[in-house]
Amino acid sequence: MSEATPAGRVHFVGVGGSGMSALAQHRAMGGLATSGSDRAFDQDDLAAERSHLERVGVLIHPQDGSGVAGAAQVVASTAVETEIPDLVAARGQDVPVVHRADVLAALLGAGPSVAIAGTSGKSTVTAMTFEILRRTGRDPGLVTGGDLLLLRAEGLRGNAYRGTGPLVAEADESDGTLVKHAPDVGVVLNLHRDHMDTEKVLAQYRVFLERTRGTGLVAADAALCGLTDRSQSRPGGPRSLQTFGFADDADLHGEDLRQTASGSSFRVDGVTVHVPVPGAHNAENALAALAAAKACGVPLPEGAAALAEFQGVARRFQIVGSRRNVTVVDDFAHNPTKIAAALRAAQDTAPRVLAWFQPHGFAPARFMRDELADVLATTLRAEDRFWFGEIFYAGGSATRDLAAADLVETTRARPRGAHHHLDVVPKPQLAARVAATALPGDVVLVMGARDPSLPSVSAGIVGAL
Repeated sequence: MSEATPAGRVHFVGVGGSGMSALAQHRAMGGLATSGSDRAFDQDDLAAERSHLERVGVLIHPQDGSGVAGAAQVVASTAVETEIPDLVAARGQDVPVVHRADVLAALLGAGPSVAIAGTSGKSTVTAMTFEILRRTGRDPGLVTGGDLLLLRAEGLRGNAYRGTGPLVAEADESDGTLVKHAPDVGVVLNLHRDHMDTEKVLAQYRVFLERTRGTGLVAADAALCGLTDRSQSRPGGPRSLQTFGFADDADLHGEDLRQTASGSSFRVDGVTVHVPVPGAHNAENALAALAAAKACGVPLPEGAAALAEFQGVARRFQIVGSRRNVTVVDDFAHNPTKIAAALRAAQDTAPRVLAWFQPHGFAPARFMRDELADVLATTLRAEDRFWFGEIFYAGGSATRDLAAADLVETTRARPRGAHHHLDVVPKPQLAARVAATALPGDVVLVMGARDPSLPSVSAGIVGAL
């Protein structure tokens, strides 16, 4: 085993989070000693997530430093403050602390692997690729940030699986660690403004593709065309570099895209593909997954047949329920591009959308403020409603110098913005506001990230209706 995957017990700090919990579960499912802590567990939050971890063998400790004693290694992410008790204890006891990304990099380098990168759609494409490989008998592994409904139905949390075949993983660019990974198949989906400037993300993509050992796959998008220019690359890189998309010059070219309220269909190399989730962005996601599976040896007809059975990902345009002919959808959208995609998918199914978005932190809200205002001014219809929740604060040293009302003001200042029904609706008031506003035929769209209570918010709206 490598230094990042020792045989002794490994302790994961912040193990309730989606990315960290996936790594902890994957390790525990392999019969290796695994423990973790999370301050949300100490506050009796996330009981279901804790139960899933314990069920697969992850031992949960209080986040008071006690779990570090006897550990061979402690794993933390960029989001974990350096002064929390577990990390203080690790330094005091000379227990090595490694970054979450190093653990994932070791897994991706240990055997056949597929890593999905991009500023939007990573979880969905990872899930689609996993399901295609699984349904075609490849027995893949999984490490991702979104919970697959297929695995939830099997009693698992849904974001990790230990298989004997290729590991399919979501590779994150938000903290600059994408450059650590060297998968057999590396996929780059898109480039949008999210956590950092796009030029910095593009630089990560270049290194990621150069480190890919087998096939590099890049969306045939104008913003990414430089990634396939060999003259711009350093020596090395993938043995094969291909493009996919609906652009005419894509190597794997989708065409004849047709959308309905429940999904879409298109053709690729003479094969008809049915995508059972709505939105043009999910057709693009499906094409990326087919390209990744093809690079793993799955013929397109088999991949298309498997994809038609795709079960979806929790909080990725997930229909939570319907009452009074009003449908409630829960979505992980948290940057301008994802919010626009979710809004358009909802608009395709309803004459009016009641959308609520909770920004997932003060720094992200500042970073996306102007672009989000532009997106809302051009995407919202006059009949739609858009409400901001107060900015989510998870603790720590964030500078809280912005409020949801500031985001409303910025959006109203945009051309057409004054025509939209914009407001601030705090989370505790949302269900009552929806119940008083919704009309038959409406779609209610709840959006946001990081806050573990959001699924219960959507369920509460269904109850209020």
